Amino acid sequence: MKNLFISCAILALSLSSCSNDNDSMKNPELTLVTSSNTSGKVSYVNLLEPSAMVKSFTISSLDAEGISYDPETDNIIVASRTNNRLEAYSGVKAAAVSGATSLTLAFNGSNLDFTNARETAVSGDKVIVAQDQLASNGLVNKLFVYQKTSTGFALLKTYTTDFKLWGIHMEGDDLFAVVDLTADIVVFEDFMSNASGNITASKRVSIEGLVRTHGITYSAKDKLMVLTDVGLAASDSDGGLVFIKDFMSVFASTPNMGTIAMNKQIRIYGPNSQLGNPVDVAYDHVTNTTYVAERLNGGGKVLSFAKATTSSDATSLTVRTEAGVTSIFIIRK
Repeated sequence: MKNLFISCAILALSLSSCSNDNDSMKNPELTLVTSSNTSGKVSYVNLLEPSAMVKSFTISSLDAEGISYDPETDNIIVASRTNNRLEAYSGVKAAAVSGATSLTLAFNGSNLDFTNARETAVSGDKVIVAQDQLASNGLVNKLFVYQKTSTGFALLKTYTTDFKLWGIHMEGDDLFAVVDLTADIVVFEDFMSNASGNITASKRVSIEGLVRTHGITYSAKDKLMVLTDVGLAASDSDGGLVFIKDFMSVFASTPNMGTIAMNKQIRIYGPNSQLGNPVDVAYDHVTNTTYVAERLNGGGKVLSFAKATTSSDATSLTVRTEAGVTSIFIIRK
């Protein structure tokens, strides 16, 4: 009976997996969402629609960062800088179809944990928040790990870093983070296995030619790291994108505190790109399209770029004005 039970369990798991795959094939999704730090709105776009229309919704936070979207629960999650908490908004698809102009706050986390959130990273039911130093938080840069439930967010662990935080990205068990005010990125290996407290990066490297890192994302399918460079904060024309192919190999071969050379990069910089302060970035591995939240140029723009094969002053594929846009997220299933 034990062997039969195991066989049945494996068969059931196999059938469940096939069912999930079939659901994705029958009902594919490609969704892009953004948040703003000035408008109190988030945007939602179904990129698989023949004429994809941007839907804009008011939320409870005037200033929100670190947006993500879960198509299974149809929830948008943001790190509210207005209310200093994680917030989940439900019924996004229904709101888009009905023409609603606001979203319902489904649940939220405590407002006593962080202030000055800059980014989130999502891994399964875990949501990591990056807190940037500010007087209100004692000038402490900190990472908060939450577990998402059906009714809220439970704080599991906190980690204090010795550098200024901004963009973060979870890849497997490892957390990659940019070192704000520098050209550096770090990795925390087996990130969530660490006990709460001070945390030291497993490795830190510099990106040659980059002025100030902000946005970060990685595509395992394409083995591609994408970073944004905001340049000088007051300039709306000196930003750029940096692509590093075969990144894990390049990163592994670069010594701690070493530099990833320009000849390992593909770069998009220049006036045609409209990149000034690209604060966040997302990437779709199927179309090889890069999506950017450009905060300063024109007061805020959402830009998209075709696959970059050589360094250039590339013109964006699409441009839309979006006041105060600060975070961007894409998901395909």
